[in-house]
Formats: sequence, structure tokens, C-alpha cells
Amino acid sequence: MILIKNQLEDFETCADLAGNKKKSCDAGLPAKLTEALDSAASVYRAHLWAEHDRANRRWISAVAPLVRRNGLDLAHRLAEIYQTNWPKDRIRVDVTTYAGSTGAYTTLDPLRVTVSSADGRNQGPEALEVLFHEASHGIADSVQDAIFRECRQREKPIPRDLWHALLFYTTGELIRPLTLDGNSSPAASSAASSSSGYVPYAVREGLYKRGWENYLRLLTEYWQPYLDGRVTFDDAIAHMVSAL
Repeated sequence: MILIKNQLEDFETCADLAGNKKKSCDAGLPAKLTEALDSAASVYRAHLWAEHDRANRRWISAVAPLVRRNGLDLAHRLAEIYQTNWPKDRIRVDVTTYAGSTGAYTTLDPLRVTVSSADGRNQGPEALEVLFHEASHGIADSVQDAIFRECRQREKPIPRDLWHALLFYTTGELIRPLTLDGNSSPAASSAASSSSGYVPYAVREGLYKRGWENYLRLLTEYWQPYLDGRVTFDDAIAHMVSAL
């Protein structure tokens, strides 16, 4: 599925995927799949594409200023938190009408984000959080590896999705202060962060009420001090795993 998705993205300017009109447009997909996609594409272009394209472009126009204003600082701060480097290459973001039940998703190697312009969860400051949460999947190995390593050292079962809950929590906490006046830094203090009326995605969508209740306690008690600069990365990971 990922390979097919990447091929469709790479051949986005082609009128057909079999290379009938232009040989360089042969996407190399199975013949039956190519036939089905080209057949569906003609109907989609005729009846829905123009409307969806306008909506996607409106979304980009609304969100782009937020990314230009805050993106560089967010990228630097996230890379600093996860003790790694932000990707050197531009991260491709495909803006679509539908992007799964969650409204956005990411695939790796290469890192590409797909986000729905029509999803109510992806509007305004929330869009900024969704974009940078999804992009964080490309730099999450250091956190995931650290949790796994600590669990093995302590002979504890590896907790399902703790690393993912941590990504949600971190991006949400960095976005909070940005909603105060648009000029705050992602490194702003937790005091300023807590005074914002912004509700992070994981809280807003009830993720911590669907099996992640204990994770929220761990993140608040042991990961937040790291975000505040009061403990080291290794200590925060060790304390979380110890408290599992």
C-alpha cells in the first residue's frame, strides 16, 4: 500500500498511469490496478476534483502562514527534544479531502505526510499540531529506541504505543504557547503553556481515555520535567519505564 501510494504521488502530473499518452508516465503498477485507478480517476476529475482542489488550496493558504511563522522554531525544538536532526530534505505533505479515519497519517522512507483539508480536527492552530505531530514520526526513532532499551534493561514488557503517546503529548505542549499571541516560542515555559486555552489533539480526541490513561500520568509526571529543562532525556525515559 505504501509503495502504491508513493507511486501515485510521484506520478501525480500524469494523465494516465499506464503511459499510454506519455511513456515516462508508466507507473509500473499491476495492469488491473492501473485500469481501475485510471477508470476511477476520470469520474473523479469530472465530478469532484475541481471542488476538492479549491478546498485543498484554501486550506493550504490558511495554514501556510502558521507554518512560515512557527515551523522553523518548532522543527528545531522537536529535534532538540528527541536528540536528533530534523530531516534535511523538504517533507512532502499531500493535502487531500480524505486521509483516513484519523484525518492524517504518515509513511516513512521517504517521509511523507497526508492530511485532510476537510477534517474539522485539522483547522487553525490544530492544523499546525497535526502537521508537526505527523512529521515527528520521521524523527521518533531515538525515543522509541530509548524506551525499548530501558525496558529490556529492566526486563519489563515493552509498552504498546507509549512512544506514540509521547509524540502526541510533546507536540501538543509545544503548540500551546503559540496560541497565546502567535509570537511565543515553542520553548516557552510550562506556566505560559498551561495558561493557554488551547486543547492538544490527544486530549481533545480522548486518546488518553482509550487505553492511554496511565501514559498521560507518566508523561505529565516524568516527561514534562524534561520538556521544562529540569531533567535529562535519559532520566525522563528511565523514570517513565520504572513507573510502568
